[in-house]
Amino acid sequence: MEPVLREFPVPEPGAGQLLVSCSYGGICGTDLHLQQGHLPIPLPIVLGHEGLGVVAALGSGTVVDALGEPITVGDRVMWASSIACGTCIPCRQYREPTLCAARVTYGVNRTATEPAPLAGAWAECILLQPGTTVVKIPDHIDDLTAMAFACAGPTMIHALYERRPVRLGETVVVQGCGPVGLAAAALATLAGARHVVVVGGPQSRLDRAAACGIGDVHVDIVGQDPAVALGQVRDHLPEQGADLVIECTGVPSAIPQGIGLARRGGAYLIVGQYTDAGPVEINPHHIVRQQLDVMGSWAFSGAHLVEYVRMLPAIAARFDVGSLVTEYPIEEYSAAMDSVRTGGVLKAVLSAKGSGY
Repeated sequence: MEPVLREFPVPEPGAGQLLVSCSYGGICGTDLHLQQGHLPIPLPIVLGHEGLGVVAALGSGTVVDALGEPITVGDRVMWASSIACGTCIPCRQYREPTLCAARVTYGVNRTATEPAPLAGAWAECILLQPGTTVVKIPDHIDDLTAMAFACAGPTMIHALYERRPVRLGETVVVQGCGPVGLAAAALATLAGARHVVVVGGPQSRLDRAAACGIGDVHVDIVGQDPAVALGQVRDHLPEQGADLVIECTGVPSAIPQGIGLARRGGAYLIVGQYTDAGPVEINPHHIVRQQLDVMGSWAFSGAHLVEYVRMLPAIAARFDVGSLVTEYPIEEYSAAMDSVRTGGVLKAVLSAKGSGY
């Protein structure tokens, strides 16, 4: 299923709505999975569940962002991709809106046949609905720095805050060096990890991570025999193994490898298996023998986006994350998706600036 460019009329925002002129729409690994049919989505649809833009018009009643800051035309903002219902059992009882079965998500399940078709960030503008978490970006944070982990950052804040925090002085292994993996490694460092080992590939991605200051050790598991690479990882761990292993690959075969890297009494946090890439064989005895805590973490909520934006000054001060981003004109969406698919770029964003709106 190949995306195509289409035109829609630009709407006037109604009560509680916000019209945003999109500066950037990020390409996430999930977008590739959607194209490949790994998640059911309604068609036609405007893609783009991560974005950044400038407020173009306000509907009545839209006066402040999620932190209570006044919103005016011209403000730079980011917005959470999904809106939970707030009334189902996961929302009310479990306090986990990411598990809401009725979540509506920009760029994923808001069809272009609805009255508001401009519901994805791969467009010149997007109409944000009432209930969307919108937050202003600090003036001194540039657009590409904010977009580097636009989806990955809030996803990992959910994982590392709600599911299994990094504890001071821990040794952490991160499997995967895409945006989610690098967000995990960066946040683990900021949370006080003593040593962060990034396992992934290709080597060019690991080199870029090292250049921008993310991770203490980088091991290429793509360009060599996995058994050799895992041996190299263990050489950089305490004899007993890692305190916390974070899976951010989306590759099922990484799971048994990650279990083998954790210490007895340690933890394994699985984040990257967002779509169904198939089963993998594991030995449950290893989980029991290691007395391993194994947890999954799914997506993020508006609150996690707010925390990501609040953390951007700390992230930008420590890591050169803007250098991880490659910008493409929106008309070159196909080339951008191909580059993400082949690993030619680490983070691609589509720009609609200057395209007409």
